[in-house]
Amino acid sequence: MSFPLLTATAVLPAVGAIATAAVPAKQRTAAKWLALLFSLATLVLAAVVAVRFDPGGGRFQLTESHAWIADFGVRYEVGVDGIGVALIALTALLIPFVILAGWHDADPQETGNTRWRPTQGFFALILLVEAMVIISFAATDVFVFYIFFEAMLIPMYFLIGGFGDRAGPHGEKEAATQRSYAAVKFLLYNLVGGLIMLAAVIGLYVVAGTFSLSEIAEARASGSLDMATNTERLLFLGFFFAFAVKAPLWPLHTWLPNAMGEATTPVAVLITAVVDKVGTFAMLRFCLQLFPEASKWATPVILVLALISIVYGALLAVGQRDIKRLIAYASISHFGFIIMGIFAMTSQGQSGATLYMVNHGISTAALMLVAGFLISRRGSRLIADYGGVQKVAPVLAGTFLIGGLATLSLPGLAPFVSEFLVLVGTFTRYPVIGIIATFGIVLAALYTLVLYQRTMTGPVKPSTEGIADLRVRELAVVVPLIGVLIFLGVYPKPLTELVNPAVKHTLSDVHKKDPKPEVEAAHK
Repeated sequence: MSFPLLTATAVLPAVGAIATAAVPAKQRTAAKWLALLFSLATLVLAAVVAVRFDPGGGRFQLTESHAWIADFGVRYEVGVDGIGVALIALTALLIPFVILAGWHDADPQETGNTRWRPTQGFFALILLVEAMVIISFAATDVFVFYIFFEAMLIPMYFLIGGFGDRAGPHGEKEAATQRSYAAVKFLLYNLVGGLIMLAAVIGLYVVAGTFSLSEIAEARASGSLDMATNTERLLFLGFFFAFAVKAPLWPLHTWLPNAMGEATTPVAVLITAVVDKVGTFAMLRFCLQLFPEASKWATPVILVLALISIVYGALLAVGQRDIKRLIAYASISHFGFIIMGIFAMTSQGQSGATLYMVNHGISTAALMLVAGFLISRRGSRLIADYGGVQKVAPVLAGTFLIGGLATLSLPGLAPFVSEFLVLVGTFTRYPVIGIIATFGIVLAALYTLVLYQRTMTGPVKPSTEGIADLRVRELAVVVPLIGVLIFLGVYPKPLTELVNPAVKHTLSDVHKKDPKPEVEAAHK
C-alpha cells in the first residue's frame, strides 16, 4: 500500500492544532513556534504532492479509497487533479505567513482577556481550518466534501467572533458587538447555503445511488445514469447556491465585508485568500462535473450575476472609507472575474479562473497583510487618518504599492495573466459580457491608486509621524509573497502546465469546445 500522501497533508495541520492547543497556558511563545513549525511541515508535504503529481497522467492522482459508512454508500475517497494541487499548494503556502503576521494578535494584552488561553486557541484554530480546506480540495466523494465544507465554519466563527480587530472606528464594547454580529452573519449565511446543499446531496444519492465522483462519471459514460432535466437542474441549484454564498457571489456576498472588516488581518486573509476559494473550486469540481447540462442551462444567469459582482464590488470599493472593507469589496469584484471565467466554458476562461484563484490569494494576502501592519501602527482602519506614510515608512509604502498594483492586475505581476485569460476566454463566447467586465479593471485602478494616494502620499499628518517601517518579521511575511507575484507574473508556465489538463477534462464533462477563431475570414 502506497503512503497516503494527501491524507497526511491534511492530517498534519490537524495534529498541529491539537498539539498547539495542548501547550501550557504560560508557554505562549512555544505555542506560536509549534504552530509555525507544523504549518511549514505541511508546506513541505504540499510541495511533495505537487512534485509527485504528473500533469500528463490520469485525471485524479494520489488517490485513496477506504470504506467509511458502508450502509449509506459513503467512502473516504480523495484524489487531486491539477486544479486541486494548485489550491492545496496555495493554502499550504499562505498559512505560515498568516501565522507570522498574527504573531501578537492573540496575546492577552491584545484580546483583553487573560483568563483563558487566547494564543493557543488562535493558532490552533488556524491550523484546523487549514486541515479542513486541504481535505476539501482533495475530496472526490461528495459526502466527504460536504462534511468538511460545513465543518470549517465552526473554527472560522470563533476566529472572527473571538479574535476581532481592535483598530475599528468603535469603542471596545461596540467593537465586541460588531465582531459578534459579523461572526453570526458569516455563520448563518453559510449554514443556510450548507443546509440547501445537504438536501441536494441527499437527492444526488437517491438518483445516483453513490456519492463517488468516479462512479457517477462512469455511470454517466455508460448511460446507466440519466438524470431527468428538472431533477438535474434542482440538484445543481442546491449545490451552486452553497458555493455562491462561500464564493461570494452577488447578491449573497453581504457577509464578507463585515467578516473581513471585524476580523483580525490574518483571519481576513484566511477568509478571502483561502476559505472562499473552496466555493469557486467546488463550482469546477462538482457543479460542472456532476450536472453538465444544468450548468449550461444556468450559465447566462450566472454570467450576469458575475458581471454585477465585478462592477458592483468595484464601485463600492471606490467609495469606501475603511481600508479593510475596501479590500473586501475589491475581493467581491475579483471573485466575479473567477466565476465569469468558470462559466464562460472556454479553456482560456477556466484556466484563467484557476490561475485567478491562486494569484488573487497571493496578491490579496500581500496587500491585506501590509495594510494590517499599517493599521496596527496607527490604530485606525479609516483612510482619512493617514497621509504621507511613504516619507516616514518607505519600505511599508513600497510593499503596499506593489500589493495594490497586483490587485489592479498590472502587467508583470501574477494577476494580470489570469485576468487577461478570463477576459479573452469570456469574450470569445460572450463578447458583450467580456466588454462590460473590462470596466472592472478601470475601477480597480481607481480604487487602488486613490487608496495609495490618500494614505501614502502628500504631507505627513501629525498622527502618522511616528509610524515605524516594516520590521524583520513583517518583511519575512511580505517579501516572499511579492517575490511569488513577480515570478508568476513573468513566468506563469508552471501553473498553466499544471491546470490546463484538468481544465480540458472539465470542458469535456460539459461537452464544450472552444469557439473556432475566425482566422480564415481575417485573411480574405
